[in-house]
Amino acid sequence: MVQVKSPYWQKVVDDAQKHPAVPGLETIPFFTMAPMEAVTDSVFRRVVAAAGGPDVYFTEFTNARSITHSKAKFTVQGRLHVDKSEKMPVAQLWGDRAIDFEAACFDLKERGYEAVDINMGCPAATVVKNGGGSDLIRHFDKAEEIIAAAKKAGLAVSVKTRLGFNQIDTFEEWIPFILKQDVPLLTVHMRTRKEMSKVPAHFEYIDRLIQLRDEIAPNTLLQINGDIKDRTEGLELVRQHPGVNGIMIGRGIFENPFAFEITPKEHTLDETLTLLRMQLDLYDQFTAEFGPMHFQKLKRFFKIYVRHFSYASDLRVALMDTTNTTQVRELLDQFDEQWAAQKASDTIAITTK
Repeated sequence: MVQVKSPYWQKVVDDAQKHPAVPGLETIPFFTMAPMEAVTDSVFRRVVAAAGGPDVYFTEFTNARSITHSKAKFTVQGRLHVDKSEKMPVAQLWGDRAIDFEAACFDLKERGYEAVDINMGCPAATVVKNGGGSDLIRHFDKAEEIIAAAKKAGLAVSVKTRLGFNQIDTFEEWIPFILKQDVPLLTVHMRTRKEMSKVPAHFEYIDRLIQLRDEIAPNTLLQINGDIKDRTEGLELVRQHPGVNGIMIGRGIFENPFAFEITPKEHTLDETLTLLRMQLDLYDQFTAEFGPMHFQKLKRFFKIYVRHFSYASDLRVALMDTTNTTQVRELLDQFDEQWAAQKASDTIAITTK
C-alpha cells in the first residue's frame, strides 16, 4: 500500500481501495475532476456527484491575492463556496507572491478546507503575464517560495504543472525540483505550455516521471492529466504504467457527465436531461445567494447533456438562443412533449417561446 505523508491524501488512497477490484491492478488509482475555470464551481460539482462523481473534486482556480484582499475578497466567495451536501474539494490557487499564498491558505483553513493545490501549469496568457500558472516553470526560486509559504497554514499542499514551458525536456529538471519540495501529490499535465491542448498528451514520458518520483520522493503521489476521457481509459493507462497513483479528468466530462462512474453503462436521454434540469435549479439557487451569474457561461454546459440522440443538434441550437433558465425549462418541456409524441417521425420542430 502506498504510504503518503499527508493524512488527507492517505485517506484518498485508502478510500480508493474500497472500490471494486480491477483486473490487472494491485492498487486502485484515485480519480479527480480537474480544476476548470467557470466550470468546477459548487453547482457543477454537485451535478457530477449525482452522475457518479470522482474521489476528489477541485475548485475553480482562484487568485491567491484576491482571497484576503480588502476589495477583492468578496468577489471570490462564490468560487470558494462549498455546499453542506458536498465532499470538501481541494482549493486550487494561482499567483506569483509567496505572501499571498500564505495568507490565502490560513483563510482557507478557517473555511474548512483541508488541502490546497498550487497552479503551476495554467497556459492562459493573462495568468502567465501576471507571473502565475505555467510561468512558474521558468522561475524555480519563486515556485519554491510559494510552496513553502502555502505550507505554513498546515494544509496538504500539492502542485499541478506541465512538462515544461516551451520544451518537453524541461521536465528532466523541473519535475525533480518540484519533487524535492516535499509535496504529497504532484499532478502533471502531459504537455508543455506552448502546446496548450493542441497536440496529443505525451504519455510516452509517464514511465520516466514514475522513475524520477521513485528515486527522489517515493512518498509523493503521482497523478496524470491530459486526454483521459473517463474512468475506463484512466484504468487502462494505469495498467500500462504501474506506479501512477491518480488520474485527473478535465475536458472528458464535457463528452460524458458520467465519466467517473465505477461501472460504465448506457444512459437514457431522460437521465441526461434530468442532470441538466438539476443544474438549472442549482444555478438559480446559487445566483440568488451570490448574485447574478453571466447566463452565457451556463450555455457551455448544454452540449454535455444534449448529444448522441436524434434531433440533439436542433435542441442545442434552440437552447443557445435562450436568455434565462425559465426559457431553458420551457424549451425542455416542449421538447419532452414533442419527443414523446413524434419520436418515430423524421423531424421534430423545436422553437423557443
